[in-house]
Amino acid sequence: MNKWSTLLLLAGALTATVACGGDPGQEAVAELRWSEPVQVVSGRAYRGPWQMNDSDFLFVDDPAVALSGDGSFLAWADNADQNVYLQRFDPVGAPQLDQPVNVSRSGDIFSWLPRVFVDGEIVIVAWQEILFTGGSHGGEILVARSEDGGRTFADPVNLSQTTAGAGKGRLNRQRWDNGSLDLLVHAGHVVVAWTEYEGALRVATSTDGGQRFTEPVKVAGDDASPTRAPVLAVGPDERIWLAWTVGDDAAADIHLACTDEPGSGFSNARRIHPSRAHADSPALTVTADGTVHLAWTASDGGPFRNSRIVYTHDADGSGSFAEPAVISGETMSAYPQLVAVGDRVLVSWEHLPDRDARPRGIAYAMSGDGGLNFSHPTVVPGTAREEYGFNGGNQGLLMRKLALAEDGRVALGHATFRERRTSAIWLVNGQWHSPPED
Repeated sequence: MNKWSTLLLLAGALTATVACGGDPGQEAVAELRWSEPVQVVSGRAYRGPWQMNDSDFLFVDDPAVALSGDGSFLAWADNADQNVYLQRFDPVGAPQLDQPVNVSRSGDIFSWLPRVFVDGEIVIVAWQEILFTGGSHGGEILVARSEDGGRTFADPVNLSQTTAGAGKGRLNRQRWDNGSLDLLVHAGHVVVAWTEYEGALRVATSTDGGQRFTEPVKVAGDDASPTRAPVLAVGPDERIWLAWTVGDDAAADIHLACTDEPGSGFSNARRIHPSRAHADSPALTVTADGTVHLAWTASDGGPFRNSRIVYTHDADGSGSFAEPAVISGETMSAYPQLVAVGDRVLVSWEHLPDRDARPRGIAYAMSGDGGLNFSHPTVVPGTAREEYGFNGGNQGLLMRKLALAEDGRVALGHATFRERRTSAIWLVNGQWHSPPED
């Protein structure tokens, strides 16, 4: 029996949970077939005490994925030599480069939590580099560009040039996530957003494919209301959308703004369904019909307390979002990823079967009707094996590790960490099969 048939998930008709005003009697008929996870790289699994860039962090972590017309790209951080690497894969997960490419090339400085975007032969990678340039929190946002499909990269460019701690997403003064940044590449434009420990959300833009960038534009945030977890998306009308949340607020809400010229700033932000719950880690995409899709972590009584994944959408970009619906079931869940093409909507998240432990496995739910109804949550096969330990994300779980192509191909990046045993980066390929038309 081949690996696709043994890992058939969601075969036949799925009775979906009702989301965003769907018909309670409607069923989502679709299937997503996952391949066996492919181990891309492994390393030790030791994390010593924090001593800035002299720390003994001996593990691989932080996967980021992108799909191209003929395969996928995966970037990750190797903390043992403090660099970001990239590999290219064919559709079945075989590596296409003789060896992973060292993108950051700064072996005495930690490089963390990359994002990767592909536009033909142009490959852009952005990441957080832990430079200490005089502030209390080291962090800069770097970008590197390849013109030959990821085989070689130009020298990295520092977009932030700050002492404010770029890439930090502050929950409070004692707790934050690294990787509070995002990258968007579209029609020759490159947009990079990030937040700072000191509170600001900034955006830098390139109109020449990432060769030159504007000075960063401040969008929101300050020390009293620090921004966190920005995510970018582009609509069919070339409008750029930006979502984020805030720290130091037990009832934080998701904020959403847009622009037609990101180098000139964004619209005034609006809060999406304000509530007493704590809203965090937004995920955002816009489909070709103009529908704005949003998911986030919603928690009762403060950050990550009894947290669930909620989803909503705005069918025409007018700002009228449907009532949010829980799509993650009863198990504690956090840090969603969201991708959508046409009527296909896929949301994954960190699965927390033991609420007092680290996440184990990646769960997901899917919709074949534009987000009206979702399948029951299911764990991606092979992502929750006990022998591999818990999910990675030792510096933060703000990542971009899920991708969906027009032809239904799915790519998921996954990191695992088993203390003092092994750490690993995995690529999981999938194929979405829509139901036959009547």
